[in-house]
Amino acid sequence: MKKKKNIILGISGGIAAYKIVELASRLTKMDYSVSVIMTESATKFITPLTFKAITHQVVETDLFSLSNDDEIKHIAIADRADLILIAPATANFIAKLAAGLAEDLLSTIVLAAKVPILIAPSMNVNMFENPIVQSNIKYLKKMGCKILEPAMGRLACGYSGKGRLPEPYSLVRDIEYEFSDKDLLNKKILISAGPTRERIDPVRFLSNYSSGKMGYALAERAYFRGADVTLISGPVELEADPAIETINVETAIEMKNNIINRYSKYDIIIMAAAVADYKPEITADNKIKKDFENLNNIKLKRNSDILFELGKKKLEGQLLIGFAAETEDIKNNARKKLMKKNLDLIIANDVGREDIGFKSDDNEVTIYSYNKEDKIEKKDKLEIANIILNKALELI
Repeated sequence: MKKKKNIILGISGGIAAYKIVELASRLTKMDYSVSVIMTESATKFITPLTFKAITHQVVETDLFSLSNDDEIKHIAIADRADLILIAPATANFIAKLAAGLAEDLLSTIVLAAKVPILIAPSMNVNMFENPIVQSNIKYLKKMGCKILEPAMGRLACGYSGKGRLPEPYSLVRDIEYEFSDKDLLNKKILISAGPTRERIDPVRFLSNYSSGKMGYALAERAYFRGADVTLISGPVELEADPAIETINVETAIEMKNNIINRYSKYDIIIMAAAVADYKPEITADNKIKKDFENLNNIKLKRNSDILFELGKKKLEGQLLIGFAAETEDIKNNARKKLMKKNLDLIIANDVGREDIGFKSDDNEVTIYSYNKEDKIEKKDKLEIANIILNKALELI
């Protein structure tokens, strides 16, 4: 049985401590063992009992409280940890760490630990930009701590700027990145995602229902696993990790040009985008009035098949993976595309189902290679992404 990862959530005395309640809940539901350590000032913002109810573990606050006779508390807690996240990390607590002070339980645990230490600064923008704080942060980076950049926005003090604690989902991603096996290290992966839009006039366009969620999930998981990822994305309401090179495009020809100009640099290419098959022969410069008869008869022409062109250009040792979004005869249609487009894998799914596919967070797919097919039952798209990457690794 796989051992649970033990995460220490260290909370110092900032107003953003309330966000850690949701973070602790998320991590506990993900089956991590979550140990909350609070400074005395943190308990002024939120009670230890709240975290005990969520994590089902004792919340430690006192360096000198009694524990088992055969262990030294701060050493034992540090030894059990797989990762430490300090969030929120106030300017005061950051200064303590930079100075190597050990005057409370949390700072003592950090000094005794030999695991990844993530620090999420959260404070007034002027405090964050203060040269002393920045010098302390720079020093902690040099000492091997990972500093999680604060978010921009309105702060509790009324100021606006950089200093907000990242949202819990973002902190979860940072933790998952640290725990991910880096089995794609030194691999370069190009991923396309989302729909394309083909303009009819300045206010109308042809497109499809693709949300980009599958492509973005692939990009995130590939990055987590150590790959150098480039994401070429059509218009979506998603944000990729800032560490992922993201190129935003709108039309099929823009996507094609960006991919064809880059494809030779990559070990793996995954075409998850839903590229429009057709575009209007003529794009009007001005809005077409609704009483104009030609709006009822828009002439279309075929867009280039990017995946087919990549199949012809595929380099030796390069993996090319496509998607088949189908509504009928899924197996035959997917296998035809696999052969015709010279792919190594094709991932087929039924986009006619409302519970999976384009806008859903879940998917159910079959992965086809030349001599094999693997049915993947309904799962979160992040899980599906990892399975697809595992299949790619088998072929490298």
